Amino acid sequence: MRTAPTVLHLDMDAFFAAAEQAAKPSLRGKPVVVGGLGPRGVVSTASYEARRFGVHSAMPMAQARRLAPNAAYLVPRFTLYRAVSEQVMGLLGRLSPLVEPLSLDEAFVDLEAGGSADDTASALAAGERLRRDIRELTGLSGSVGLAGSKMLAKIGSEQAKPDGLVLIEPGTERELLAPLTVRTLPGVGPATGEHLRRAGMTTVSDLAEAGEDELVRLLGRAHGASLYRMAMGNDDRPVVSEREAKSVSVEDTFDTDLHDRVRVRTEVDRLAERCVRRLRGSGHSGRTVVLKVRRYDFSTLTRSETLRGPTDDLDVVREAAGRLLESVDTTGGVRLLGVGVTGLADFTQEDLFAQAAAREREEREHADPADPLGEAAGQGDAAAEGGAGEGKEEAAAGDGASPRPAGPSGLSEPSEERRFPAGHDVRHAEFGPGWVQGSGLRRVTVRFEEPGSAPGWVRTFWVDDPDLELSEPLPLVPETGQSRQSSWPASRPKFRSESRSERAAGPSGGSGSGRARP
Repeated sequence: MRTAPTVLHLDMDAFFAAAEQAAKPSLRGKPVVVGGLGPRGVVSTASYEARRFGVHSAMPMAQARRLAPNAAYLVPRFTLYRAVSEQVMGLLGRLSPLVEPLSLDEAFVDLEAGGSADDTASALAAGERLRRDIRELTGLSGSVGLAGSKMLAKIGSEQAKPDGLVLIEPGTERELLAPLTVRTLPGVGPATGEHLRRAGMTTVSDLAEAGEDELVRLLGRAHGASLYRMAMGNDDRPVVSEREAKSVSVEDTFDTDLHDRVRVRTEVDRLAERCVRRLRGSGHSGRTVVLKVRRYDFSTLTRSETLRGPTDDLDVVREAAGRLLESVDTTGGVRLLGVGVTGLADFTQEDLFAQAAAREREEREHADPADPLGEAAGQGDAAAEGGAGEGKEEAAAGDGASPRPAGPSGLSEPSEERRFPAGHDVRHAEFGPGWVQGSGLRRVTVRFEEPGSAPGWVRTFWVDDPDLELSEPLPLVPETGQSRQSSWPASRPKFRSESRSERAAGPSGGSGSGRARP
C-alpha cells in the first residue's frame, strides 16, 4: 500500500450514451439507451436520464423498452467510441507511462511513475486537471478516484459518479470499506457473493471479522487469502502498462432460434470470417479454435480444437469450427453462436496441408465439366482470376446482378444491401450530415444536426436514395478555429403542395426528396 493517493482510476460517465447525446443535440437531457435492438438485444449503456426509469447495463432490451418506452434506442457506433477513447487515453499517457486500460472508457494510471503526483495535493491537482482536459477535448465527463491502491481508486471513482472526484486518504481504508457489500471487492461475482451470503457474510466488515482461515475454508486457499487481504484494505497489485490479449472472439445472439443445420453451419462460417478479420487486425495468430453454442434451453456448450501451430488462415479456422460443430447437438434450436481463437502469438506457422486442401477445392470449383481430367486447369485459373477482376468493376458500377467478389485472402466483402441502423451517421448531398432516427418499409428518417449545432429538422427518404449515404462520425468537439454551424437554414423550410397520390406514395420522387417535419 502506498502512503500517498497516487493511483488514479478514470471511468467515463455513461460513455456510449453520453457520446451519442454529445453527437445529437436533440437527445441532450433525454433518456438514451444504447445496445442491441433485436428481440434478444441487451442494454450496453443507459444515460443517467434513462437510469431514473430503472434501465441499466446488461438488462434485456425488451425490459428496457417497457420501463422507458419514450427513450431513444440506438445501435452502438464503435467507430466513434474508439476515436474518443483514443483521445482520452492520450491524455492519460501525458500523466504517466504506466496506464492500464480496462476497456474503452476505463483505465488505471500510476501518477507517481510519471512524476505527476507524489502527495495528496499534487494528486488532487492532477485529477482535476485530467477531468478538465477530458471535457475540453471530448465534451464528455469522467469520474476520477484517487487512492493508494487500485481497488480503492476504483471504489473512489464509483462513488464520484457522475462527473466527480473522490480522493481516499491512505490510512482510512478500513473505515471506508467496512459498510460496503462484499460485491464491492474485486473477484466477488454473483456466485461467490451468494456463497458468502449463505455463510452470513454480506459486508466487507463481515469478511474481516470472519478471518483468513474461515475464508480459505469457504473459498479455497488462493481466493480466500486474497479476499481477506482485500477486506483488510491491502491491495499491492501494480498498474500494468500493457495487458496482453489472451483471445479473439466474436458471437451473435439470434432473434429467433436457429433449427436448420445448414443455416447454423452458414452462421459459423460467417463468424469465423469475422473472427479471422479481427485476429489479423490485431496482428496476431492463434493455435486453438473455440466454438460456443448456446441452445434453446440456455445451456451453453464450448468445444475447442488445438492446431499444430499458430495460424490466421481463414480456411483453417473455418474448417476447425465446422468440425467442432459436428460434435454438438443443435436439433432443439440455437440462440447464440460464437467462434474464437486462443493461444495467441505474434507469428504464423502456415498449415501446408490446409493450404494444399484449399488449392484442391479451388481447382475443383473452377474445373471445366467438359474437361474431367483437368488438363485445362491452368487456363481455368486464369479465366477465374480475370472474371474476378470484371466482377469488381461491375460491382463498382452498381450492377446489382453481379455478386460481390471475395476480398483479399478469401474474406468476403460486406453485403451491398443498404441498411441504415438507428443512430448511425449519414450525409445527404443537399442537406449535409445527420443521423438515422428510424427506418422501415423501404424508408429512412434522418435528423439533420451535428455536434454543437441546434436541434435539427427531420426528413424522410427512400432507402435507395442515391444522395443519402452512411458516413463516418463527426468529432464531438470541433478543432480550434473550426466553426460549428447547423446544416439547416435558420428558418423552417417551406412545404410544397402534394397531390393525394404523392402523399400515398411516401417520399416523393426517385431522388428521395421528402417532406420536412419538425
